[in-house]
Amino acid sequence: MKHEKLFSPREAAQVLGVSYPTLKQWIYKKKVRTIKTAGGHHRIPEREIDKFLYRASEGREVSERRSTFRRVSGRNQLIGRVTDIKTSGLMAQVTLSIGGQRITSIITADAVREMRLQKGQTVAALIKSTEVMILRV
Repeated sequence: MKHEKLFSPREAAQVLGVSYPTLKQWIYKKKVRTIKTAGGHHRIPEREIDKFLYRASEGREVSERRSTFRRVSGRNQLIGRVTDIKTSGLMAQVTLSIGGQRITSIITADAVREMRLQKGQTVAALIKSTEVMILRV
């Protein structure tokens, strides 16, 4: 059985781009489901964080939200978290979790190294027709 990664509230706040006190309030108001450790500390499962990734920029003005987008013509940019990277020869398979769904991109191994992609990082998937490109955010 595969164990799901658990994040501390501080780690989860960093991934979601919110403050630690905000995340604690979400926990107290039961907006985020947590698991308590034997010592009574909160841990947030990976799937709970994934539910909020796409909402991280919702509350801001459109001009502010667009400031995180790269200056490219494609507007289909989805923010997610890298869940897996498989490199073989010249190519790499990068799997992202976006809003509880998985999306896979095939890119060059050089691109993975150049962007220093790692599991757990927040990135953007730029979708254009049948192509899925990865943007480090």
